[in-house]
Amino acid sequence: MTSRAGETFDVDRAAAEVDDLLAAQVPADGPTEAKGDPATGEWTVTVGAGFRIVPLWEGEPLTGLYGAEWNDEADAGDARLASLTKALEARWGPHRTVRLDGPFLRWQGGSPIEALFEALFAEDLYGDLNVWGPVDSTGRCVAATVGHSDGDAPLVLAALVTDRPITEPAGVEVP
Repeated sequence: MTSRAGETFDVDRAAAEVDDLLAAQVPADGPTEAKGDPATGEWTVTVGAGFRIVPLWEGEPLTGLYGAEWNDEADAGDARLASLTKALEARWGPHRTVRLDGPFLRWQGGSPIEALFEALFAEDLYGDLNVWGPVDSTGRCVAATVGHSDGDAPLVLAALVTDRPITEPAGVEVP
C-alpha cells in the first residue's frame, strides 16, 4: 500500500507533483531507502544513489475481480499513465520507453541490477518506464510507470527523477 490509497487521480495534480519531484534533492550516493508514512507505514518515497521515486496514485485492490472486470481496471491504470504521459509530453516532447523485462528477469534470477531498477521492483513497479530527459540544465531525467505486485494488489502509478541516464540494459541474460 502507498500513501496515495483512496485518492482520486487528477492528471494536473500528478503533473505538478512531477515538477516538485524534478526540483527535489537526490542523494549523490548511499544506500537505497524506502520511507513510509510515520502513522501508517504506507510507502511515500524511495531514495537512492542519484534517484527519488514517489507514488502519484493508487487504485482499489483488485480482489474478487476476474476476466473483463480485472482487464478494465488494468486498462484504467494504463489510461492514467497515458494521460500523465500526454501532459508531460506537452512540456518535454515525446517520451522513450525503457523496458524493464530484462532487468526484472535478472533480478528474479538473483543477478545484480542497477539500484534504480531494484528500487522500482521492491515497490512492485514492474511496468516499462516512460522516460524524458535530460529535461533540464542539470541533466536530470524523469520517468513514469504503473504496476502492481499480483493479481489482487492495487495498481500504483509512480514517477521518478534521476541525475543519471536511464538506459535499457542490453540483452536478457538470465543465470
